[in-house]
Amino acid sequence: MSERRLTPSMSMLLAFDSAARHQNFTQAGEELSLTQSAVSRQVQALEELLGVELFHRSGRHVTLTEVGGIYARDIAPALARIRGAGARVAAHRAESRTLHLAVLPTFASRWLLPRLAGFYERHPDIVVHLHTRIGEYDLKDSGMDAAINVGVEPWPGLLADRLEDEEMVLVASPALLARHPVHTPADVSRHPLLHIAVRAEAWREWFTLQRLPLRDMRPGPQFEFTAHLIQSAEAGIGIGLVARCLVEEELRDGRLIVPLDQGLPGNRGYYLLYPPEKAGFPALKALRDWLLPQAERATRA
Repeated sequence: MSERRLTPSMSMLLAFDSAARHQNFTQAGEELSLTQSAVSRQVQALEELLGVELFHRSGRHVTLTEVGGIYARDIAPALARIRGAGARVAAHRAESRTLHLAVLPTFASRWLLPRLAGFYERHPDIVVHLHTRIGEYDLKDSGMDAAINVGVEPWPGLLADRLEDEEMVLVASPALLARHPVHTPADVSRHPLLHIAVRAEAWREWFTLQRLPLRDMRPGPQFEFTAHLIQSAEAGIGIGLVARCLVEEELRDGRLIVPLDQGLPGNRGYYLLYPPEKAGFPALKALRDWLLPQAERATRA
């Protein structure tokens, strides 16, 4: 076989790689900003060049042939190395001293921003742009270099460094507890329960853990942002169930109280997430090297 047939164009390889991962030409086109027909033509050209059938086609459905699967597994590491090489070269450009970081809004305001001045003292030449994100999103398609999000491992396709455990604790204002004390888990049922939309199941988990009837739950307001729930708890509207690391200041100042030791342990945590090909970016490496010791000190405190 000629050398040309052994080295297809990058456009052919990218189209095939995406189609092989999605098993769908339309989704591959969306990933590559191409039409479905353009992806199909690139794959067909690759098949003609190699002289083999890479996909079984049945109407709009495609599946890899045996040789197609072998080819997909073989080229994937090579493409990853090419992307990584490009990322490392790009990292040496002037703009590599900036970092676009997606972060949960309350974690940003309560945990990250109070500490970030220390990062700038150490790295005055790096600029970290913060972009607030909640809910699910695709980091690779978001234009972000990295993210801080909450959840459980694994994070498919991403490298993950755990920063904080999501230790959920009950919080309420001193005034509210003075009017209606909470001495036992059953006493919680006397209060409106403040909810976060993305953690709507948290109170149900807590009641189940305490072996309390779910019918005794007294649903209160639901909030999109944890910061609003914290403010509502401080105002005496109800009892909140939030990550301890987000209410450190309120607990220290006495504006909020943890009425019971029974919280909501779990395996969720706050993670710094980033694609493998960006691990060597100078700005990201600098942030990671500074952030992990910060998290370790916060955990020991």
